[in-house]
Amino acid sequence: MKSQLLVKVFFSLGIASLMAIPLSAKTPTLADVTTHQAGGNYYCYPYLYETPPAQTPPPAGYEPFHLEHYGRHGSRWHIGYKLFDKSYDILAKAKNAGKLTPLGEKTYETIKTIREKAHEGRSGELSDKGAWQHQGIGKRMVENYPQIFNSSTNIDARSTVVIRSILSMFNGLNGIKSMVPDIRIKTDASYADMWYMNYYDAEAKKVRKHAESSKVVKKFNRRHANKGGYLKKIINDPVYAKDSIGNKLYHSLLTALLNCQSHSDQPWLVDEIFTPEEVKERWVQKNVNWLIQGGNSKLTNNRMPFTQSNLLENIILSADTAMNSNTPSANLRYGHDTIVMPLTALMELDNFGDEMNDLEALADSGWHDYLIVPMAANIQMVFYRKPGTTGDEDVLVKVLLNERETSLPAGHVSGPYYRWKDLRDYYMNKIAPYTTGPLLQDED
Repeated sequence: MKSQLLVKVFFSLGIASLMAIPLSAKTPTLADVTTHQAGGNYYCYPYLYETPPAQTPPPAGYEPFHLEHYGRHGSRWHIGYKLFDKSYDILAKAKNAGKLTPLGEKTYETIKTIREKAHEGRSGELSDKGAWQHQGIGKRMVENYPQIFNSSTNIDARSTVVIRSILSMFNGLNGIKSMVPDIRIKTDASYADMWYMNYYDAEAKKVRKHAESSKVVKKFNRRHANKGGYLKKIINDPVYAKDSIGNKLYHSLLTALLNCQSHSDQPWLVDEIFTPEEVKERWVQKNVNWLIQGGNSKLTNNRMPFTQSNLLENIILSADTAMNSNTPSANLRYGHDTIVMPLTALMELDNFGDEMNDLEALADSGWHDYLIVPMAANIQMVFYRKPGTTGDEDVLVKVLLNERETSLPAGHVSGPYYRWKDLRDYYMNKIAPYTTGPLLQDED
């Protein structure tokens, strides 16, 4: 049993090295996207096994004292069973008709097995890798900021009411407690916090739906539609492939297989069945979809980043409270990719808040969804001051996106460090027209 476990670990380590995001000054283009990264929001967190980039030391005399955080849940099972059911039904019919190649048989057996496990009630649940991702992130918080995470620290951890987010929170906290067993932690997962943790913006939803159904997006998707070349690898009869399958299998099968990277015990068949170009055909469409979901674009009247105004205000006000205390502290929040994406744009981290309108140019612009919302995506705001001081007069802040230092829109001091008062004023002025304050919940 131990030898089998070691084989799995070394196999996973090998895959992880292929998945690591190349961190260089070069802007990533479509040509740089790997098939794992083309999973977009299914991309396994790149630092599950790899070491995150080194951090820049703060200016002389400054030490970290507080951290604000919002993180997506870790790797998960697919939400719902339709992808598995559709792929299984099509492949099962082809099998019964004797139309599967040996690779087709292998694909059928893989989908069959995953489908059966999913139907045990695993829809949307946290996977084993999802737990490991957050344990690692929690441990690295302590390693990076021991001045914040010690026995005198107060941690306030909150999650949305979704079980994969709650379990991500507890795995993150377990990672922290493995390093600091006596740290003080308060946890909660309540509908009372959903107005900022997972805000439902009805107006923005209408704008997004209109963009998704617009002629410009439909034309873009048609230009990047799959041609069905992969079918010859799994179907032995070209006539059957064309007449009985056509374009009905591509999306469900590829999407189901891309998420196999979320599990330690599911095979990676994507590269056996699809060419890199076929995988990227889906990715460029999904990348545009994420721009519509949370990016800054005229397609959505530049509205989508502001869906997270309540969350950014909550982060700012929570940080304000920490400024007036000598006790180190951290506010940790666990939620979803649909929050991390627009929050990243709203905060203008690196170039992800830039207005993007040319859909064909998006993939070569460096605006890549997997850089923002991989599984376990997280934003960490780390606050620094000189020991023995309180208040916000001389506080610096840096922001990490998936544990990578970012540039910010105001208050630059040096490197990734920014003057908090200037950045705070910039953000508060920006979001003022869009914040709502606490909202009452409707009864079911």
